[in-house]
Amino acid sequence: MRILKKLDIFILKGYLQLFAGTFFICLFIFLMQFIWKFVDDLVGKGLTWDVLAKFFWYCSLTLIPLSVPLAVLLACLISYGNFGERFELLAMKASGIPLIRILMPVLILVVLICSGSFYFQNKISPEANKQLYTLLWSMRQKSPELDIPEGIFYSDIPGYNLYVERKDAETGMLYGVMIYTNTESYEDTQIVIADSGRLQSTADKTHLKLTLYDGERFKNMDNQSGAMLRANIPYMRESFIEEIDYIAFNTQFNLWDANLFAGNAQAKNLEEIYRGIDSIRSRTDSIGHSIYDNAKRTYLARMLTPGRKDSAKIVKEAAEIAPFDSLFAQLRDDQKSTAWKNAFSRAETMRSECEFRSSCYTADLNTQLRKHLMESQKKYTLSLSCLLFFFIGAPLGAIIRKGGLGIPVVVSVLFFIFYYIINVAGENNAKVGAWDAYFGEWLSSMVLLPIGGWLTYKANSDSVVFDMEGYKKFFMKLFGLRISRKLSRKEVIIYDPDYPKCYRELAQLIEDCKAYSTSHNLLMMPSYWHIFFHYQEDTTVREISERLEALVDELHNSRQNYVIALLNMIPYIIPDAHTRPFRNAKRNKWAGIVLPVGIFFWLRIWRFQLRLSIDLDKLQEVGQVLMKKIKQEYE
Repeated sequence: MRILKKLDIFILKGYLQLFAGTFFICLFIFLMQFIWKFVDDLVGKGLTWDVLAKFFWYCSLTLIPLSVPLAVLLACLISYGNFGERFELLAMKASGIPLIRILMPVLILVVLICSGSFYFQNKISPEANKQLYTLLWSMRQKSPELDIPEGIFYSDIPGYNLYVERKDAETGMLYGVMIYTNTESYEDTQIVIADSGRLQSTADKTHLKLTLYDGERFKNMDNQSGAMLRANIPYMRESFIEEIDYIAFNTQFNLWDANLFAGNAQAKNLEEIYRGIDSIRSRTDSIGHSIYDNAKRTYLARMLTPGRKDSAKIVKEAAEIAPFDSLFAQLRDDQKSTAWKNAFSRAETMRSECEFRSSCYTADLNTQLRKHLMESQKKYTLSLSCLLFFFIGAPLGAIIRKGGLGIPVVVSVLFFIFYYIINVAGENNAKVGAWDAYFGEWLSSMVLLPIGGWLTYKANSDSVVFDMEGYKKFFMKLFGLRISRKLSRKEVIIYDPDYPKCYRELAQLIEDCKAYSTSHNLLMMPSYWHIFFHYQEDTTVREISERLEALVDELHNSRQNYVIALLNMIPYIIPDAHTRPFRNAKRNKWAGIVLPVGIFFWLRIWRFQLRLSIDLDKLQEVGQVLMKKIKQEYE
């Protein structure tokens, strides 16, 4: 028995070609976006081709897990859209093959892709992230003069804090320079302020040449260690027009040790992440217990009975002999108020100090813990997103039935942006601790799951979810928008219209329209009570509409273009829109009781009533001209 049938091979062949193409397109787009983010670390650094090749290679490896879900979505939309556009999907269904069976070969392939994506993220992606961060950090240390920002202190040059007010990217000049140096100790502290300057690498790439123009240098002249404690400290002030300093700094490209980034959550596999989580939790618990024991020693004992080593024992014994409630009840009212204030003040002090200690000692650990938890779940959610995008893309392609790179690309990009926004929102809230790490990472999957299930159900039941014409007609009918006739001359006419009969029927139709307009004041405001609670059917307008459409169908067989043009000028007569909102009497009553809904439909009916008056007048006007043309035909 063959495992793969000809139908499976046909579907997989069409899908795999598209998946390969869309995957490399998506990877290229993400790679360009990533490179643009770090373009300042690449341009003008004099990096060799082998370093750039490594950078592009590791960038590509880290972006593969993000490119696969979008490629799955886009390939599913295009492939099943092509099947629908070429009527191949219709032929499969006509042969008795259900949609689930048509989706099955690609579904099995996507499950394998999900497994491969998870393996890639757990085995290959951590090492790629580690090497990529090592390269980025190494590239930032090369030619630091190109990385000096504007408006903030730059401290990547050892012993120097450099502030630049403005930088000219073309000439390399720095304006509004302030330098704070502390090379060895406090005694060597210097502050240099210059109007402008330039920072360049020397030819041997071992020093930085700092040239300053029109500035002043301030240097500490007190060599005593206690100079910081005195209010007045002597210093030397020196002015200069031009000054050149050489700073020892190796500006050649040196690859840093990759183990420096081994603690990053993105550079770990699941086993290492879980070990890191246990280690961080152990350290957090240890610090928490230490803070708690310190608080007990400091506040519970020493603040109540200061100066005694056995104060905690004394407090316990005193509480057993004379309970605090009994002692408190014996105090006067002013003493009780003072005791309450003192207790509240001490409790606030304890709480503030405990929170300060917790934020100082455990804030970074809690941030690392959340990052490790999020990274452990991201390996699952990013792999599962391939399967979720399949259940969105494949049914959507079967419903839309449009292939190529037009509508499928637009729809897939919109869905991916929707997924990306939810995913980023969940991750950002989880990083700061506002949401639980598991909830933040799984939020996007929880949103996509019902959407994929609903689209699969609609595609399996052949529902026209994206029938634009149907939605257009619905909204035009809801808001009472006019529908114009679009008749054209027939290429083949089997029989000519009976012009004498059409003439008599049109004349009678015009007379009936005049009589109806005279007997019904359509310009008057309709009765709210009669519309919703005392409905009467308007059979006259219904008969006029039916007779008009029959007459138009008859005259559509005319060979004369001017007759067809006059028919297109005749408006549609909607028979019931000016009488009631719903055919069901109970729905009408409920719509009338719910006042906002009732007012909307009441205004809508009034609008249709006014439009009916205009349409009847238009019908009489065009009918008179049409009668003359018809009379000319049979005379």
